Amino acid sequence: MSASTEQSWRRDTGMDVDEGLFFSLTVDPSIRRRGRGFGAGAAADEGEGVRSNQFERLSTEADVEGHAAQSMEGWVLVVTHVHEEATEDDVLDVFLDFGKVKDLHLNLDRRTGYVKGYALLQYETQAEAENAITACKKGLTLLEQPLDADYAFVQPPSHASGMDARRSRCHNARDRSASPMRS
Repeated sequence: MSASTEQSWRRDTGMDVDEGLFFSLTVDPSIRRRGRGFGAGAAADEGEGVRSNQFERLSTEADVEGHAAQSMEGWVLVVTHVHEEATEDDVLDVFLDFGKVKDLHLNLDRRTGYVKGYALLQYETQAEAENAITACKKGLTLLEQPLDADYAFVQPPSHASGMDARRSRCHNARDRSASPMRS
């Protein structure tokens, strides 16, 4: 910054140059910024954002079987054994009977253009998702092919001590078998 610019800056803003540089980085509307953290002053005043430690949280809706986990938008199912020539409309026609499908992903193979064999469905409530899973277990079909479904997100088991014991056994040198060449 030249001396004349510095003097005009002090006169116009009433700040020191170092303070002015910080000010220009945080307030200048002509500079477009992207990402988190910019404009946090306004968010902190409203009680939102990273500085206030208020984040979106999932509801603690209990699962009947104790293994399903809810995503941020709803209950996501993985439907397998989907016929390779099925379309999104075909899948929707079958699963709209159990509730409103909020989202559907039907992945295609790039090389062949056919369905890869699975679909991701999203329901608003767990009851709708559970009805769809139950119908698949009872023999729901699509293009004469039986479907299978389960939750895409599951909670880890509550007893992780079995995993810790197995992990420590694998890393223990005494439990490893010796190489046949070294024995």
